[in-house]
Amino acid sequence: MSTFLTTDPGSLASHLAELSKAARNFAAALFAAQQRQYVTQEADKKTGVSARAMQKTRLQLFAMARECEARSPSQAAELRNLAGRD
Repeated sequence: MSTFLTTDPGSLASHLAELSKAARNFAAALFAAQQRQYVTQEADKKTGVSARAMQKTRLQLFAMARECEARSPSQAAELRNLAGRD
């Protein structure tokens, strides 16, 4: 069993106020960092997809092509064709 003793009734309130202030500051910094990430990933005006997302998708298509090469060479070729498109 534990006991919590306080001599100043305002100390708990001030501690909680400081804690909530720190949490708000952390949340603000987190959202600001997230916003900067989205700003730096400029989307293509035509498709609305960032260059980083396009590259990731191409790499995934190439990986899928490698996986199905032995089973279905024509499907692997089609996946490579899709990955090569702009």
